[in-house]
Amino acid sequence: QMQLLESGGGSVQAGGSLRLSCAASGRWYKRDCMAWFRQVPGKEREGVAHIELSGKTTYADSVKGRFTISRDNAKGTVDLQMNSLKPEDTAMYYCAARSCLDVDYVYWGQGTQVTVSS
Repeated sequence: QMQLLESGGGSVQAGGSLRLSCAASGRWYKRDCMAWFRQVPGKEREGVAHIELSGKTTYADSVKGRFTISRDNAKGTVDLQMNSLKPEDTAMYYCAARSCLDVDYVYWGQGTQVTVSS
């Protein structure tokens, strides 16, 4: 089993920055694909950023140019740097992991709340 623990959430004014961190423990393998998702109550969970073992990244259109995902395989961490935050970025943010050979994310953290005020 893999455990994922997020940290770094909080409250910030629009235009500000936050850095989320996800620490993996247990069966952490360097070949895992990692991602950040977010969810607002009453809405579906949305993929925000994804990073492959090679370092290749993909982003949701809504965060391109503002968010950066990175990973440190030696430490088993995945970070999400969020700049130029907007009120619509307010959500619970979740770290997720899967084997890059699979499609679905099967490991999830408990989430960390991000609140952006205008």
